Amino acid sequence: MKAALSLRERRVLEESQFAEVVVWRLPQRSSGSRHAFKYRLAFVVDEVCVLRFDNESGKGDHKHVGASEAKYAFSTLEQLLNDFWDEIAKWRRS
Repeated sequence: MKAALSLRERRVLEESQFAEVVVWRLPQRSSGSRHAFKYRLAFVVDEVCVLRFDNESGKGDHKHVGASEAKYAFSTLEQLLNDFWDEIAKWRRS
């Protein structure tokens, strides 16, 4: 079995802001992860990615907020999506 695209969505939030969510289901977990998903969730403002959740092979689950990078504790795909949208809401309020 090859990787299967599970979710692809691009949502325009304002003229200069959009969120893009891309998730694949893998036949087996990737190096550095405890789950079988490969994902990239990005929030872009004025053509600059200001927030990103991803799991590079060997690097594991993590998020980027501005120039900072921190580990992310993946539990479920649903929780990942909720956390991503919550972080966008926080960013937009600040």
